[in-house]
Amino acid sequence: MLFIFGCVKDPNFKSPETSCNDQLIANRTFVEVKNLFEGEVIQIHQDLVIEGYIVSSDQAGNFFSTLHIQDNSINPTAGFQIEIDLRDSYLFYELGSKVYVKLKGLYFGKSKGVYKLGGVFTSFGNLSVGRLPALAVGDHIFLSCDPISNLVPEITSIPNLNEDLVNTLIQLESLEVLEEEKNLTFALPQEETIRNLSDCNGGLIELLNSGYSDFRDTILPSGNGSVTAVLYRENNDYQLIIRTLNDMEMPNERCADSEVLLTSDQIFISEIADPNNNSEARFIELYNAGNQQIQLDGWFLLRYTNANVTSGSEIDLSGIIIDSNSTLVFSPNATEFQAVYGYPPDIELGSNSPADSNGDDNLVLIDPFGTVIDIFGLIGEDGSGTDHEFEDGKAERKINIVTGNSVFTFSEWTIYNDTGGFETINLPQNAPEDFSPGIR
Repeated sequence: MLFIFGCVKDPNFKSPETSCNDQLIANRTFVEVKNLFEGEVIQIHQDLVIEGYIVSSDQAGNFFSTLHIQDNSINPTAGFQIEIDLRDSYLFYELGSKVYVKLKGLYFGKSKGVYKLGGVFTSFGNLSVGRLPALAVGDHIFLSCDPISNLVPEITSIPNLNEDLVNTLIQLESLEVLEEEKNLTFALPQEETIRNLSDCNGGLIELLNSGYSDFRDTILPSGNGSVTAVLYRENNDYQLIIRTLNDMEMPNERCADSEVLLTSDQIFISEIADPNNNSEARFIELYNAGNQQIQLDGWFLLRYTNANVTSGSEIDLSGIIIDSNSTLVFSPNATEFQAVYGYPPDIELGSNSPADSNGDDNLVLIDPFGTVIDIFGLIGEDGSGTDHEFEDGKAERKINIVTGNSVFTFSEWTIYNDTGGFETINLPQNAPEDFSPGIR
């Protein structure tokens, strides 16, 4: 984790050398170092040197035992997190300082989407990048004699965030704290705390705050504006970490109170289930293949029963958020679902809903603007004996499909049933063993 709190007074503590160094020459780029990672933590044995710029600061206590460096003071292309067992590192490595990092002897790895350099620790026999001891910091991180640089954050937007920007300084415009959180403090005392920000298009991003920071008890800003922060990542979720309160400038009026509606063709139906042995264990699963959370305000999930040309059940998905690269599982019976699969569904819709199909119905996903984003089956055609029958079985989207389709295309699906007509598979499916709700 980024924040590990606590301190031990060490009478033998020795500050690292802070005199500048003009003798070192970088012989590798950040990208070249990243290419050394092949899935496991390694120790670097070559005499490699990189140069970069300090973009984080622990002066306000929102960073702890880490330095974040990027490869350029303007228009960075990559960044690293360096784990160090050094308090008040801002006194030695100021924001904007150019530094050289000797990589020989350091450990290098990637954890939850973040590239890290540092020392090492072992957990359950596995190596992980840990803090570099304070006495060793000065042997690896050297200040350049260049003057402090004026860091220019990369101005971007939530939809355009990508892995290359992690550990670099970015700026997002037109952000505001979610309405339900704007009267909260930045963090709970002594707890790492996530608050949530949105842009005026409904995009969401997390603000990660330390419960030990100087501003933890400050009320979050209620306006709209820009946030300058180091971009972090927790698996599929991007996070912002500010250095001080000055990184948030929100003097403007909040986004219009009118509803913000979003669409995306990367949200689609990924699995529909009608278990042979338990009709109460039915479900329907949606998947978001995009890199952005989407609030499904104005979206509808429709069920067309048998050969009907008008929908018999419509579910308004407003208020529901589907995370990036994640699923949403809808069940007609949450109690039975948990009893069968061992965990609860995301949403309970009730009987006769789109989640309660008996295998010969047609399902449609519609965005807020009335556009069909995805469809299963052919409206007006009873599914029995067709290529879209999944009675006593399931319809599972093939893993290579990453967008919805407004026209049912059989080749995008693997379909199991109790008849096997039209190249479907005659193999009834039983719950729980033949199903994987929530897993894409």
